[in-house]
This record gives sequence, structure tokens and C-alpha cells, in this order.
Amino acid sequence: MLKPLPDYPWDQMAPYAAQARAHADGIVDLSIGSPVDPTPDVVRTALAEATDAHAYPQTVGTPELQAAIVGWYARRRGVTGLTAANVLPTIGSKELVALLPFMLGLGEGDTVVHPLAAYPTYAIGAAMAGCDAFASDDPAAWPSTTRLIWLNSPGNPDGRVLSVSELRAAVEGARELGAVIVSDECYAELGWAGPWASEPIPSILDPRVIGTDRRNVLAIYSLSKQSNMAGYRGAFAAGCADVLARVLTVRKHAGLMLPQPLQAAMVAALGDDAHVAAQRERYRGRRAVLLPAIEAAGYRIDRSEAGLYLWATKGVDCWQSIAELAGLGILAGPGSFYGDGYPHHVRFSLTATDERIHAAAARLRSLE
Repeated sequence: MLKPLPDYPWDQMAPYAAQARAHADGIVDLSIGSPVDPTPDVVRTALAEATDAHAYPQTVGTPELQAAIVGWYARRRGVTGLTAANVLPTIGSKELVALLPFMLGLGEGDTVVHPLAAYPTYAIGAAMAGCDAFASDDPAAWPSTTRLIWLNSPGNPDGRVLSVSELRAAVEGARELGAVIVSDECYAELGWAGPWASEPIPSILDPRVIGTDRRNVLAIYSLSKQSNMAGYRGAFAAGCADVLARVLTVRKHAGLMLPQPLQAAMVAALGDDAHVAAQRERYRGRRAVLLPAIEAAGYRIDRSEAGLYLWATKGVDCWQSIAELAGLGILAGPGSFYGDGYPHHVRFSLTATDERIHAAAARLRSLE
């Protein structure tokens, strides 16, 4: 049974957005991680050439898309041995996060675990299926009723990267409980600090984590961030063939299929690494401008070693920080949106133009 859902949290931001828009130099919106840079030409060309889409698309994905996903995992994530049965395209990653508990047949009495600092849709998906949501990063604390576990690496909002050993411990904990474990890895191409400045961010499907045993293990990925394709809603899941077969059956009955032209665009995006590298450098440059300005304004940056966000705190109530920032014409995200354990944090997104990032940095430095 569907549990009561909270009001959409971002509605609370309306007065702060209005205040920020009143700034003489306009708003700098760093609240939502929505890409602002152009979708690459290679993707747009592929979309245009695939618009004669008179037949129904395949829910399972075209053979070309299946092969592109398998090839991308081998080339970019070090995950080999996947077949068409181990991959499944989805209409963005958010719908899969929200619907997976339902698709797996979970309900009353079952628990869905998610990170302490978490994208809210993990808990919303649990509520939609009538499950209980439980926030914990410690496998030893996961309750015996756990049937689905969400990891998020790199994390939203905190940019935390889980190491191979941490991923392995989580998989072992899930298997002791007989639970499905899913790693949301949508920011995996965006590593900045520590070892992730030069090393690939590990996937839960990495052989160092699971060997060759993909049982009850999934990873999900989105092209929204790496390829500026948020408006295309192109994403996919990979891993356990049995779990994906169940999800596929539900999706077939519900008509949840990715439009054929978008599947062609995904093939193009997955086959071209050059545009991903170029976009990563754009974000690297924006981060290099914004991070020291946030620190100069009196904030401490926590984690944030990867991903599209800077997770920061002044040690005061997050809404006090949101109000102060709105007075500067800057809109950020309150930490309270991402779990009860972060009432003093705010999230700054790197998804603004170079000009707006520099404007935000100048305004923040006025607080020094």
C-alpha cells in the first residue's frame, strides 16, 4: 500500500529563489544539478538521423544499444563479461529509483536501505511500495527485514566515493540478508580529489568487488551528467540477469520503453569518450573557481571528492545559510533535503555557466 508522501521539498525554496532573482546582477542558481552546456553534436546528429521511428521501440533496447552499454562497461568501468541479458535501458534513472521496490514486489514489512546523506527518491520509492526506509551506511546496522539496499557512489549530495573494500563489504552484508543491492553510479566519470583525481571510480560490478558473481547486484547509470542529456532521459541498469528479467517483465506490461530515437542517441553518446572528457574539464574548471570562494566565505567543504556538488557547512542551521546566500543572489540546496543528519549543510551545484560561477565566487568573497 502506498504510504503518505511528503510535499515536494523544493517548493519550500520559492521565497529564497524570489529573493535571489531580485539581485541586481541576477540569480546564480546552484541548487539543482541540471546541465547548462550544449548536448554534444555527435548525440544530436544521431537523434536527428533516427527520427523515422514508426514502429514501437523495444523495451529491452535495440541490439546496438545493448552492445554499446556492454562495451562502455568494459571500456570505462573495468566490468567485463556482461551480455545483453545483463543490461537494460531505462527512462532516466529517477524512475527506476522510484519504481524498483514496487517492481521487485516489495511491500509492507520490507525495508529499503539508503545512504545517510541521500537523494530523496530512495525513500520515496520505498514509500510508494509501502516499505519502510532506513538510512544507514553501516552494513552491520541493516535490519533483518532489509530487501533492497541503495548505494550511491559518487554520492549526491556529498560526493562521497566508496572504495572497492567498502563496496565489497556492502555486497557481503546484502548477501547475508538475502537482499538486492543497487549502486547508483551516475557521477562516476566526475572524480576530482584524492585517488579519484587520477584513478577510475570503482563500480559495484567491478570484479574486485564481486568476482564473477552478479547475483542480486545491480548498477545504474545515467547519461544526463556526462553527456548533458538530462532532457533525453537516457539511463540504464546492469548486473544480475535474473533481477533485470523481472524488471523487464514489469516494464513490458507497463509500456515503460525508451523512444527509439533516444536509444540511437544513447548509442552515439556511449561510443564517444571525447565529449565526456571535454565536459569533465568544464566542471573541473568551475569547481576550481567555486570551491575556494565557498571556503573564503566561511564554509567548510566536506567530502566532495567527486560528482557535481560541493557539500559545505558553516556550522549553523542550513536555512540560515540558504537565506544568507539568497541575499547574495545565490540559490543553493538545504542539507535537510538530504536526510535528518545534515541540518547544517548546504549543497552547491557546479551546473552553471562559467560566467555565473565567476559571479557566485565574487559574491561569496564579499563575505570575507
